Amino acid sequence: MASFADGGESKISAEGEPKGLNPGLVVLLVVVALLLVFFVGNYALYWYAQKTLPQKKKKPISKKKMKREKLKQGVSAPGE
Repeated sequence: MASFADGGESKISAEGEPKGLNPGLVVLLVVVALLLVFFVGNYALYWYAQKTLPQKKKKPISKKKMKREKLKQGVSAPGE
């Protein structure tokens, strides 16, 4: 190791040379990029599924529920 007369500090580091990217900034950029890819991918999959998959079939209404609904409307249910 070399010793300097000015207290051991070299002129190169005192001039403020760029040391590269800030590690916190790199982590932030990576996290933001991953989140962006995740959300864009999810949207693309949702859009593709909406275009290509058939719509879900509705559950059939039970006879009991149909009878109850018709009684609420004032129409007599068939078979009574």
